[in-house]
Amino acid sequence: MSAVEIICQNCGADTSLNREAIYGGFSKIGERLTCSSCGIEYASEEEVPFKPETIAPVIFTEADRSTKVEIFDEGENKQICHYCANYIVNPFTQFCARHKKEIQSTDTCGLFVAAEDKNGVDKLL
Repeated sequence: MSAVEIICQNCGADTSLNREAIYGGFSKIGERLTCSSCGIEYASEEEVPFKPETIAPVIFTEADRSTKVEIFDEGENKQICHYCANYIVNPFTQFCARHKKEIQSTDTCGLFVAAEDKNGVDKLL
C-alpha cells in the first residue's frame, strides 16, 4: 500500500491517497483508491483530486556558494601515519612498527617514511 498527497473532494482534507491492491486468488485484479481521512473510494485514477506539485523556492544560487577550502597543501596530508611504511593495521588495532605502539591513522611523527606501492591497501599483521 502506497500513499500520494491529495485534496479530498469529499472531506476537503489535505491528506493521502491510499492504494490497496485487490486480489482474485493469487492474481492482482485491480486497485482500490481511498482517502486516508474519510475513506471515500475513487472509481478510477482520473477521478482522484491530486494535490498540485509545488516547486520549492530557490533561495540560494551557485553565486552564494563559498569557494572550495583546501585544508592541506599539496602532499601535506601524505605525511600522516596512514601513508607511512611503518603503519600496520588489522581488524583489532592500528600499530606503528617503528615505535612499537598503538596509533591512529591520522597521527604524525618526525620519523615518517613514505610507504612504497601502497595503492590504498593497508598492510596486515
